[in-house]
Amino acid sequence: MATASEQLQFDRLELGSPSAHPLAFESFDLPASIQRILGPPHPKHTPIPLALRPVPSDSELTLENVIETIQALQAEGGAFTKRLARHGTLLFRDLPIHNAEDFSKFAHAFGYKPHEIIGIVVDRPLLAPNVAPANEAPKEVLIYNHNESPQVPHAPEYIFFYGHRVPAIGGESPISSSLELFHRAQREIPEFIDELAEKGILSKVTYRAEKQFEGGSTLRQAFGKEIQDGDDESTKRRKIEAQISRYGRGKHTTWEWIDDSLVLTHRLPAIRTQPGTNLPTLFTGLAAYWKRTQLDTEARKNVTQQLFGDGTPIPEKYLARLAEITDEIQVLHRWEKGDVLVFDNIVAQHGRQPWQGEQSDRVIQASLFDGEAVPGAYGFGDWAQVVQTLD
Repeated sequence: MATASEQLQFDRLELGSPSAHPLAFESFDLPASIQRILGPPHPKHTPIPLALRPVPSDSELTLENVIETIQALQAEGGAFTKRLARHGTLLFRDLPIHNAEDFSKFAHAFGYKPHEIIGIVVDRPLLAPNVAPANEAPKEVLIYNHNESPQVPHAPEYIFFYGHRVPAIGGESPISSSLELFHRAQREIPEFIDELAEKGILSKVTYRAEKQFEGGSTLRQAFGKEIQDGDDESTKRRKIEAQISRYGRGKHTTWEWIDDSLVLTHRLPAIRTQPGTNLPTLFTGLAAYWKRTQLDTEARKNVTQQLFGDGTPIPEKYLARLAEITDEIQVLHRWEKGDVLVFDNIVAQHGRQPWQGEQSDRVIQASLFDGEAVPGAYGFGDWAQVVQTLD
């Protein structure tokens, strides 16, 4: 086994050439502590993350020629999209990105459709077009590995993170494969996977008029985009319910008003399939949910509940084993200023480690996008297929 100081050796990959485009990107190796070879069902010799940087050339490296090259390579068959589907996560380093506006231009260069967030559970104020802070929870809080937005039907396919300011100690971003997580879980706890496939999960999220924990969202931030100052209570509720109905889940989405709070329940698939390969992926935050029950305050515990789709509790032994497997297959990305991580959210999970120092020492920005196709269903229940929101 490679030690933490050794490099993992991969075949060199070059995307584009300065003769055809303003520049090219090459892959490079990272220390074994922050890059690993993915296990089945990934192809052999597939690293996560795939690390890319601009190839040195005589011409000046500018954001404009980075964007032009990405656009050209995406137009020539989706070069980066294909590698995201294979590796799950790409790391871009040594780019001329210095602020939210630069990051926004870079992320939009890939050609994806910006994701409309409905049902947000964390506060994400807009910093630039389709750019917001990543989770703003206090620095002591562990955010465990999860796919983005597993608690709602409408999740993004691609997630971009930009390291604007990075702490000296801690604050790493865990990276792991949800394809590999499914493969391991199916082999090691098959009865749990069978039950998830048969029942799905019930996700119960409580939204309140005021935020319930530091960094959390309010009911209006989650579903109130049409609310105007001066709307009476019945009008506010009608507009909120109209936004919920855009999920298009019919009987599989229900809600209940309790005073000024809303309890929203979705029956959702925790197992979905990757477009193009139909490989099953454990698209979930179940291990993160279990971690919260062990570590977090009562306020955070009470925001989200995760049950089997028939309403019965999920045995803790299964959730604990998911967390153990995740720990075994993850790497912790050590941020350098200016890094950009790009996740295929269908097949890769992310998180956030605590850090030392000040809250302001770690500033990570996020940009979310939809893909051309949503994940496919694993199973035959009509609850098992997710769709994008209705216009």
